[in-house]
Amino acid sequence: MNRRDFGGLVAGTAVAGIAGTGIAADEKAVVQVSEDQLPVMHTGRRPEIAMLIYPGLTIMDMLGPHTALAPACNVHLVWKNSRLLKSDTGVVLQPSMSLADCPKELDAIFVGGGPGQLEVMKDAEVLRFMADRGSRAKWVTSVCTGSLILGAAGLLKGYKATSHWAAHEALAMFGATPVAARVVTDRNRVTGGGVTAGIDFGLTLLASMLSEDIAKLSQLGMEYDPAPPFDAGSPKKAGEKITKMALDWMAPVMAKMVPACAAAAAEMNRYAPKP
Repeated sequence: MNRRDFGGLVAGTAVAGIAGTGIAADEKAVVQVSEDQLPVMHTGRRPEIAMLIYPGLTIMDMLGPHTALAPACNVHLVWKNSRLLKSDTGVVLQPSMSLADCPKELDAIFVGGGPGQLEVMKDAEVLRFMADRGSRAKWVTSVCTGSLILGAAGLLKGYKATSHWAAHEALAMFGATPVAARVVTDRNRVTGGGVTAGIDFGLTLLASMLSEDIAKLSQLGMEYDPAPPFDAGSPKKAGEKITKMALDWMAPVMAKMVPACAAAAAEMNRYAPKP
């Protein structure tokens, strides 16, 4: 089993099918569920978390935090409708709730990044939703370039935040102060860096909402004890050659990112929660 297949398996109730199969083509496909499930992690109140998903989402941006948070929290995958949507790697997701049905009072609102965010950043319906729930939520959060969606909804002005390294400086367009870190917490804003930082982010948020012991329990349950085979997880460590290869690979999307951010920044005050 390769890592992509494993990612689809771990997604559990979040995954409705795999792109290219007959299941993925059927909007009314029945979700197959195992009879065996892990018991609840704790007996206290379970925080309510809404995770915005969308076509073209980087699935690991959502899956890492989801895996860390779901055993101890009620996590809702929300989108404009209930139809199946394809992530950036082809894994198909099933929203569990529409924007309209999402609880108004949330412990946390979350969004990840991905190529599909270019459309989301100019979607007035979604940005109004993010601004509304973000104005009420105890925690306003993101991973990777999901922070740019928070910015487009007017939710990062005056806050320190992080993002994927390749889009880091774009945060300043939204009045945020970019910080190079795996996880940045500024008051009730918690933002994670690129993709794999989602696990660090999820554990950080879990500790803030519940306790460090619950977060440590989640970490141990996942056996999150990273020892990567290569020390190339940042431009500084990867070096000039690999960094250029990465930038060339991402170039088609990144070429659209700056103008998309500039356009969204010009409109963000339409959505920004009033003080």
